[in-house]
Amino acid sequence: MAIIDPRHAARQLIFERVFRSATLAAAILVLLILGGVAASLLRGAWPALSHFGIKFVTREVWNPVTDEFGALAPIYGTLVTSLIAMVLAVPTGFGIALFLTELCPPWLKRPIGVSVELLAAVPSIIFGIWGLFVLAPVVQRHLQPWLISHIGPLPGIGRLFQGPPFGIGILTAGLVLAIMVLPFIAATMRDVFDTVPPMLKESGYGLGATTWEVIWHVVVPHSRVGMVGGIMLGLGRALGETMAVTFVIGNAHRISASILAPGTTISSAIANEFTEAVGELYTSSLIALGLLLFIITFTVIIAAQAMLRRLERRALSSA
Repeated sequence: MAIIDPRHAARQLIFERVFRSATLAAAILVLLILGGVAASLLRGAWPALSHFGIKFVTREVWNPVTDEFGALAPIYGTLVTSLIAMVLAVPTGFGIALFLTELCPPWLKRPIGVSVELLAAVPSIIFGIWGLFVLAPVVQRHLQPWLISHIGPLPGIGRLFQGPPFGIGILTAGLVLAIMVLPFIAATMRDVFDTVPPMLKESGYGLGATTWEVIWHVVVPHSRVGMVGGIMLGLGRALGETMAVTFVIGNAHRISASILAPGTTISSAIANEFTEAVGELYTSSLIALGLLLFIITFTVIIAAQAMLRRLERRALSSA
């Protein structure tokens, strides 16, 4: 029968208390940093918010000469470019992840997987330079003229694809963002699909299910919580991207019905104008843009957490 040394047990108890206290302190530190960021943003944005009130969020004008500022155009550009990026990146990332986990030959799986991970490591400014000098000319010469001639005349949706082919604009920024968030979504979904127990898939095949039926009825339901997490990770990256968008969006403080027209985002507006901001109201307006981006990102995270909890409860209730 083993005898427990009282001195060893006492030391382990002390180590356990120190470990618990250290982890608690780390968790509290995160909350303090988050609260400090929010408080400093609110303090810096207060002059602009108190001067313009709700009009700061609801109007489009941005004129540093007359000290008239409104955040509607950057908010619009941020949301639309992120939406374009997610519409393009989510299905593509889903397909890449399924191919790597379910269909890819073993000799090809590692090269593609490494390539996806390397794409995530490319700095954003490299994407911006590539988008400006390579992607934008291609979009201007080929993609935008085709969209204008074929989709532009259609009723309703055609308004999104009307106007001259600038090359740079909201659509180009959305394409660059889609390429940037694609590896995050694909890598996360791939890792989630890999956690599906092989026995579940083998059972489906044993019952005569096709590959598509196994994917849709076994793999996807088992992985939907992680899939939503990967999508939200990519959305958070798209909302806050700065340099790559700044290169290709055109940096125009206006709202256009066409996604081919130049626009701006919250991040690109701050990056472009913060060093040139003169006066308390101008600087405060830019900080207020940062506060709005913080609120938008925080809202997305809360929505993602609520969706994940709902999916978990639904999965437990159906189990």
